[in-house]
Amino acid sequence: MSAPVKITLADPSVIIRNGMLSILRRQNTLHVEVFEVNDVEQLKNSLGWQKPDVLMVNPSFLDGFSLQQIKKDAGNDQLRCIALQSALTDNSTLKAYDEVISIYDSADQIREKLTKIIHEPEEDRRHESLSGREKEVIVCVIKGMTNKQIADELRLSAHTVITHRRNISAKLQIHSTAGLTIYAIVNKLVELDEVKNFVADTEQ
Repeated sequence: MSAPVKITLADPSVIIRNGMLSILRRQNTLHVEVFEVNDVEQLKNSLGWQKPDVLMVNPSFLDGFSLQQIKKDAGNDQLRCIALQSALTDNSTLKAYDEVISIYDSADQIREKLTKIIHEPEEDRRHESLSGREKEVIVCVIKGMTNKQIADELRLSAHTVITHRRNISAKLQIHSTAGLTIYAIVNKLVELDEVKNFVADTEQ
């Protein structure tokens, strides 16, 4: 038997945790090992020793604790992060996750989403190794902003922005704004209409 997929299930609601746990245990497409977490301190303390392959978490549960920090604490830059959406959540927050599972999804939909992100070919995962901040930088670059403007917008130093841009180029092997624009549209970091608006604004 293959090694189990380790899943950390983090949500303050016992009803949501139990419901998700029931679905995960009934599915037969993946061999999973699930660890439940009901508060953010427990999550922080358990990541290092549990070393999950997948984190299923309510975005509001993190309370400012970034996904990038979670991956660092878990010692796994490729940790798959799934948002458990039980309430209205800002779309920009959800974009940082690899997948979103709604409480209104069927059991089949949940199984399909989980299976997809676990078995997705490595070459299709490049964008998912980007941090949330790096994705924000990409959007700013597409808008035509300078490094200083990006730094002001994201409240970073110019040096940090340059470092992010260097890391983005290294991870994606994309070295032009046009290439990043296509990448961002394909990977749904921005909508096509947004890009059209960016272009219109720069032409005015």
